[in-house]
Amino acid sequence: MVILGLNAYHGDSSACLVIDGKLVAAAEEERFRRIKHWAGFPTEAIKYCLAEAGIGLADVAHVAINQDSRANLWKKIGYTLAKRPDIGLVMDRIRNKRERANAGEELARSLDARFTGEVHEVEHHLAHLASAFYVSPFGDAVVVSVDGFGDFASTAWGVGHGSGIRVEDKVYFPHSLGIFYQAMTQYLGFPHYGDEYKVMGLAPYGEPKYLDRMRRIVQLQDDGSFRLDLDYFRHHREKIDYEWENGEPRVGVLFTDALGELLGPARAGGEALTQYHRDIARSVQAMYEEAFFHLLNTLHERHGLDSLALAGGCAMNSVANGKIYRNTPFSKVYIQSAAGDAGGAIGAAFSVWHKLGGKRDFVMDHAYWGPQFDAGTIRDLLLANSERLAEQGCRSEFITDENSLCIRTAQAIAEGKVVGWFQGRMEWGPRALGNRSILGDPRRADMKDILNLKIKRRESFRPFAPSILRESVPDWFETDDDVPFMMQVYQIREGQRHLIPAVTHVDGSGRLQTVSRVSNARYYRLIEAFGELTGIPALLNTSFNENEPVVCRPDEALDCFLRTRMDVLVLGEWMVIRC
Repeated sequence: MVILGLNAYHGDSSACLVIDGKLVAAAEEERFRRIKHWAGFPTEAIKYCLAEAGIGLADVAHVAINQDSRANLWKKIGYTLAKRPDIGLVMDRIRNKRERANAGEELARSLDARFTGEVHEVEHHLAHLASAFYVSPFGDAVVVSVDGFGDFASTAWGVGHGSGIRVEDKVYFPHSLGIFYQAMTQYLGFPHYGDEYKVMGLAPYGEPKYLDRMRRIVQLQDDGSFRLDLDYFRHHREKIDYEWENGEPRVGVLFTDALGELLGPARAGGEALTQYHRDIARSVQAMYEEAFFHLLNTLHERHGLDSLALAGGCAMNSVANGKIYRNTPFSKVYIQSAAGDAGGAIGAAFSVWHKLGGKRDFVMDHAYWGPQFDAGTIRDLLLANSERLAEQGCRSEFITDENSLCIRTAQAIAEGKVVGWFQGRMEWGPRALGNRSILGDPRRADMKDILNLKIKRRESFRPFAPSILRESVPDWFETDDDVPFMMQVYQIREGQRHLIPAVTHVDGSGRLQTVSRVSNARYYRLIEAFGELTGIPALLNTSFNENEPVVCRPDEALDCFLRTRMDVLVLGEWMVIRC
């Protein structure tokens, strides 16, 4: 049985392919279109998935899309009758639903092929819950989805058992932790879609001095849920500018003047960050965590299950995720690598698989589901670009022995060089996890500045992450957990922080990626080789890009290398060195 899963007409549009209950391929459209968070119909991602499996559209029996225009219908009708929102808001939502209802036609048209299969609409949050639970190692778990909005809800929770998920309750429009965090991100002067991670990075530089004011905005409820004081928001009563079609998503201002009266004037673009802004960021993060843990603790007390499967855009809040064990009784957590809306493609596909009677026998224990390229393709690329390489004083070398390749790369990193590392299948989700990565020496206190000067050019308050050998985790971090997808931030042991300053944030934390030999043998060997040279079984790992989506193809990696000041590029078995 072939199931094509889609997240379409929304930010981070994506596609995946599930065959007989096993994931075969998955990718976000942005990697092919080269526009961050690309929104629309994921034509290129679909083409990749079909090509990876060696099949055509005619072989697809089922298409699963992570939205259902019929979901929560009575809630929508009741809200519209009671609140009478701006007619523009209502008409926008009707148009959006009408577009999404034609997924089958769009699929056939965009691929210029006949589609005779069945289209299944899967409610947005059910798809999120499924994206975490059905690919987790858990037989039973509390399941939670937290994000902005989807199908008129912002949060859903319940219990997963075997091949079924029972949704217990939801938080409905207009109340949303995702909208709260996004509005506060805008207030702090970060206007772009997906900028919330900047607030997370800024928060440790401040103190939660304004938490009491945040509690006026977000109000916790006895059943574990929350409500917003809607006086501070615009999204529920007037049309907000949303641009989702075939490009980078753009969202209009979500907060009202009342927020300025509560907290003072919003930070304008380009305005210097002050301690006040840092304290606001910390207060926002503290409020999110308070609401998040309030829900989780309520659910643990209610169900008594120790495993948690977490999804939704807010599940990308790696700082909060890393505090789950400390602040709740849960002892096991699973968050897949594309926890946000892109991951809804997987959730929709697996929901349909189980709806049709399929069995559970797949666990997503790695994130390498994207395109890969052979040595011949890379050789031809380097030959075609020999003049460009020579002009920049670069030489290339083919290294057949993997051990030698890893040792030489580790030596370059230990010498302070910045290395582009392009290997195997591209990662699924927003994190570079050792196949499309830029690597550096975590021992160098100046490595963050070097990376920002040479390549990344991003805000100085944003940390870089460590990749560490799985068996070394308890010696370096205050945890001994599997964190293969870089979805949790943990404290680095105090006695070790001075040894890896480049990946130690101001609060002593690091956004952890654990690397096992089974999941990524070559990356494991590279880190191991660096450890043998330096005594440090970890590398600084950041995404292979320069203010663009993470590179997908070898030519994009080479272009990024040549237009920046990267020192070494390792493309498969080829090493390109800037002399």
